[in-house]
Formats: sequence, C-alpha cells, structure tokens
Amino acid sequence: MSENLKATLLMSSHKLCEGQSKGFVIDDIALFIIRHQGRVLAYRNSCPHRNVPLEFLPDQFLNQDKQFIQCATHGALFTIENGLCISGPCNNQSLVGLHVKEQDEKIYCTIAQPIDP
Repeated sequence: MSENLKATLLMSSHKLCEGQSKGFVIDDIALFIIRHQGRVLAYRNSCPHRNVPLEFLPDQFLNQDKQFIQCATHGALFTIENGLCISGPCNNQSLVGLHVKEQDEKIYCTIAQPIDP
C-alpha cells in the first residue's frame, strides 16, 4: 500500500495568534495546531496514554500558562516544541506530529492518506 500526500487549507494565518491553539478534523483525523514562538506546529489530537482527545474545551489544548500542551483526561503535560510528555502517565511518550506550513498568509496541514493498491 502506498501513500498520497494531501495538503489541506486549515485557516488564514492572522486568525491564529501567538499562544493560541485550534482543533480540526480532516478525513476523520482529529488534529490541532498551535502558534508558539512565531511558528505553527501541528499534532494529532490523541493522548498516547489512552488515545483520548486532549482538549477540555473546544480549541483549548494548552495549560493555563500556555507553556505546555495538557491532556484534560489525566493532566499529562507535553512540550509544545516536540510533543514529548514530561509529566503524567505517558511520561517520555510523544504526541504524533504532523507536517504544517504557512504560505501566502494561510496555514496548511499535510496528512498522508493510504492508497489501496
């Protein structure tokens, strides 16, 4: 089985300010993006501990200080830069990162889609 790469427009760049996060579902894949230190990062919206969604309210993926990604189910903390769990039951496991890019004032995410042979 091979893969097809599909870039999907998520939103206009100016709508995601520093320290903000936003959730999406693309082709049944839940994901979220965060603007951190001027960059946009994307992860699957699934905690490695129990494969549950991370947010406690829509688009709320960060802890109160906006320094870490936080799982609402059990409070695990993940670094924003690379999705590594530094506290909680999934310690040393990581979120699944996704390819995201900003181009022409828009944010795109590329998700590999399997193609049947």
